[in-house]
Amino acid sequence: MGLASAPPLSTPPSDRSGPGRAHWLRVAREVADDLATDAVAREQAGKAPFDEVSRLREAGLLTFLMPTGSQEAGPDRLTAYAVVREIAAADGAIGQLLGSHYFLSWSVRFFAGPALAARIEERSAAEEWCWGGGFARQEPPLVLATTSKGLVLNGRQSYTSGVQVADRLAVRGVREDTGEPLAVVVDPGRRGVVIDGDADPFGQRLAAGGSVEFDDVPVGAEDVLGTLSADEDLLSPRAALASPVGRLFSAQLLLGMAEGVLAEAREYSRTGHAAGHPSWPVGTPHDPQVQTAYGELTVLTRSASALTAQALEAVRDGLERDENLTYDECADISALVAMAESAAARAAQESTIRALDVIGARSTSTRLGFDRFWRNTRAHTLYEPVSHRLRDVGHYFLSGAHPPFVLPA
Repeated sequence: MGLASAPPLSTPPSDRSGPGRAHWLRVAREVADDLATDAVAREQAGKAPFDEVSRLREAGLLTFLMPTGSQEAGPDRLTAYAVVREIAAADGAIGQLLGSHYFLSWSVRFFAGPALAARIEERSAAEEWCWGGGFARQEPPLVLATTSKGLVLNGRQSYTSGVQVADRLAVRGVREDTGEPLAVVVDPGRRGVVIDGDADPFGQRLAAGGSVEFDDVPVGAEDVLGTLSADEDLLSPRAALASPVGRLFSAQLLLGMAEGVLAEAREYSRTGHAAGHPSWPVGTPHDPQVQTAYGELTVLTRSASALTAQALEAVRDGLERDENLTYDECADISALVAMAESAAARAAQESTIRALDVIGARSTSTRLGFDRFWRNTRAHTLYEPVSHRLRDVGHYFLSGAHPPFVLPA
C-alpha cells in the first residue's frame, strides 16, 4: 500500500482450513480504506477507540488467527504482520493497538502450557476478546503477593496500549517471595482493577493507552501463563523467540506509517496546491527538489522494507524449528529483527518529517492532518527507542553477545 510498499512476500502452502492470507489482506485493505476516510477527524477528537475496535471485530481481524474447534483455521500467523502494516498506513494508532493485541494474544502460545493456551485461545476466539497491556519491565514492578487465598496482584502498570478498550489485560507481575517475573492475564472487569485513561499523549492518541491500578486483584492458577525470566535455565529458546516476534510488530507498524505518509503526500503533491499551474514548479511534482526528496524517501523505506522481509523469514524459520530452536539461533533472529526495527524507525522518522517539508507551509493545516504521522511516529519511538536496538546490534556484532530478552512496551 502506498508509494514505498514492498512486493508481497511468498507464503508457504498451508493445510489449514478457512480463509487464507489473500482473503485477510483484502479485508485489511478494506478496513484501512474505511479508517482513512475519517482518520484526521477521529485523531483530532482523541476519543477512546471503541468504534474502531468494533470495526476490527466486525471484519474478523481480532480473531482470525485464533484456532477454532480442533484445527487452526485460516492463514499463517505471520499474516498478522502484513495486516498491522496495512492498517498502520491508514491509522498508526489503530495499527499499534492491533499489533499489541496480536502479540499479547499470541504470547499465550509462548509462555503457557499447551492445554492452558488452548483453553484461553478458544475462549478468546469465542468471545472476540481485544487484548491490551504489555510485558515490558517497569519500576516499580507489579507485585504478586501470596495470601491465604492465593496470589493477588498489586501496583500500577504505566502507560500501555489498548487498556481502555481491552477485554483482557496481559501484564508482567513479579512474585514477592521469589522475585520471578510471570506473565499474567487479568479480566479488567475484576474487582480491584482501575483503568486511568487520562494520559493525553501528543501522538498515538487512538491506541487506547493508559495506566492500570491493581489493588489486591485475585490471580488464579489459570491466570498465570508462565515465566518471563531471562534465565536460560527457565526460559526456553522457543519462549525467548517471543522477544523478536513482538519487536517485529514494531517494525511493521513503523513501515506502515512511513508508507502511509508518503502515499498521502504523493497524492497531495499530484492533486493539491499549484497542481493546475505547471509553470510554478516549486512544491509540485515538477520541482526537481521534490522529485529528489521522494526518491530518497522511497529508497530509504524500501530498503527498510527489504530488511524487514528478511527478518520476517527468519522469524518464520525460528517458529518452524519450534522445540529444536537453539539459543544461538534465537540470538541471530533477535539481532536481525533489531536491525529491521532500527531501519524502519529511521524510515518513518525521516518520511514523516520530510513529507512536511515537501508539502511546505500548507502542511500546517489541521484540516489536512499531515502532522499526525510525525506525532504518531515520534510517540512510538519514544516508548521504543531506536538507540536501544542499535546498541544491541553493535554489541552482537562486536562480541557475539546475545541481544537481551526485551518485550515490547
